[in-house]
Amino acid sequence: MSADRFNRPVARPSGARSGDARWLAALALWLLATAWVRPLMLPDEGRYTGVAAAMLHGDALVPRLHGLPYFHKPPLMYWIDAAAMGLLGANEFAARIAPALGAWLMGAAIFLDLRRRVGRREALIALGVLATCPFFFIGAQYANHDMLVAGLITVAIVSAGRAADADSAPQALRWSVAAWLAAGLAVLAKGLIGVVLPALVLLPALAWQRRWGAITRLLHPLALLAFAAIVAPWFAAMAQRFPGFLDYFFLEQHVRRFAQGGFNNAQPWWFFVPVVLLLTLPWSLWLPAWSRRGTRPVAAVALPYAWWIAAVLVFFSLPQSKLVGYALPALAPLAALCALAAARGRAWRWALPAAALACVVAVVALARHDDSSQRALAQALRAGQQPGERVVFVGRPFFELPFYAGLADAPMVLTDWDSADIDRHDDWRKELRDAARFDPAAAQRVLLRPAALADAPCAQGAAWFVAPLEWRPPPSLDGLERAAVDSRAALWRLPAGRRACPGHGCRCTPRSEPSPRRCTTDCWRCWWNAGAGRPGRPQGWAQWSAHRSPMPATAR
Repeated sequence: MSADRFNRPVARPSGARSGDARWLAALALWLLATAWVRPLMLPDEGRYTGVAAAMLHGDALVPRLHGLPYFHKPPLMYWIDAAAMGLLGANEFAARIAPALGAWLMGAAIFLDLRRRVGRREALIALGVLATCPFFFIGAQYANHDMLVAGLITVAIVSAGRAADADSAPQALRWSVAAWLAAGLAVLAKGLIGVVLPALVLLPALAWQRRWGAITRLLHPLALLAFAAIVAPWFAAMAQRFPGFLDYFFLEQHVRRFAQGGFNNAQPWWFFVPVVLLLTLPWSLWLPAWSRRGTRPVAAVALPYAWWIAAVLVFFSLPQSKLVGYALPALAPLAALCALAAARGRAWRWALPAAALACVVAVVALARHDDSSQRALAQALRAGQQPGERVVFVGRPFFELPFYAGLADAPMVLTDWDSADIDRHDDWRKELRDAARFDPAAAQRVLLRPAALADAPCAQGAAWFVAPLEWRPPPSLDGLERAAVDSRAALWRLPAGRRACPGHGCRCTPRSEPSPRRCTTDCWRCWWNAGAGRPGRPQGWAQWSAHRSPMPATAR
């Protein structure tokens, strides 16, 4: 570690600063220009976009996946995307506003930091390097939490560096508050890494240089209060409404996922080094040059950036589970190192347009060759479904379908929810079954077991089933018609009509609701599909509950 002060500027920026706002505006336009091109990719984009859409039309505090409380991640991304959908409509462009915002914050923060420490020319080159890095460009248009939290972490680290280098106490306080506000938003974006990573980057370096006064300034009570004001309200509200939330979110989704095995995406410890180098081509070719080409002042600025990269990659290399997006907080300092090396020559002038073209080609190629989306199937469902008709997903979650189909009610999901295999796999079934513990009543309506299909003929109105191509409807769904099909799944329709619950005296017709006195308990789904259990019919639900006998095991 350099003996120079961590994050202290070694050269004041010179030259005109006019036009910087235009470069940052150009970055925003660059990131958004192709955000609409691709359909949602599975599973992440479909899952998180569906949660945001549900927040827009329902409870704005509680993230819900297929109608169930979903606490794998905090709500900031969902809030941003829900607001964008409210303004721009439910489309792919609006669904990607949150990651684009995170990417823009990352670019603006590293540009302003490098301009302050080295100069405007190097800062502009770093902005161009970052903008045309394929990892950054595609990450900015991928609707999950990784780019948003990476951008906020970058803002937190840069702001904390300004606080540590401040020449006066008021200036240090302002930057400390800004750093903790950014860290608080990062916690709301993805959890504890929003504060752990900035601390891991800053505190060891400051302690190594014995800058205890800088650490004290960063821990000012007002700054910590600003952090608590951002973070505490949502977590307190969820803990009050959902017993067990704090244990599930902090211990199970953070501590155990980090410290234990058994989760998806197990990779070797060296995974991030080749992945990051490949995904940042051509700019990673300049990385070896910064240490031998730079002058001593530039090298002193580069060392903190190198530590920043190492801290992020080493931290995420410790757990067995590794995803490519975890490395995004290392992109800003990596772009700075590449820019410091590239600024000594002229080759970057040719690499920049070539890298920009490669980014656009990559997005177009993903759009043309991604056949995982069920957007066409969802559009067929949207065109055919009438108000009140239920939708059942069979054997798969089909995360993007509620978004594209504009479903007003959460779909039912049919699979063997009692299988012991669910606990052994970190997949969508475990996600939904975990969510069921926080709202058992909603889970009872949403999570269907195969035995429940015996009551399907009792439904009033049509019902829709989305299932894999290999699915074969059971005999109880006699009359099911295939309405649409794509390369991976089929849409089936169970027409409305006068049908009887097998073995019971309840008969349902499209024009009359079943009487709770005549419907047996085994026919509970008849009363539900008639509308008693849907929002807006609480009185009917209470009527049914008052006359029912205990629900049979097949319906639980």
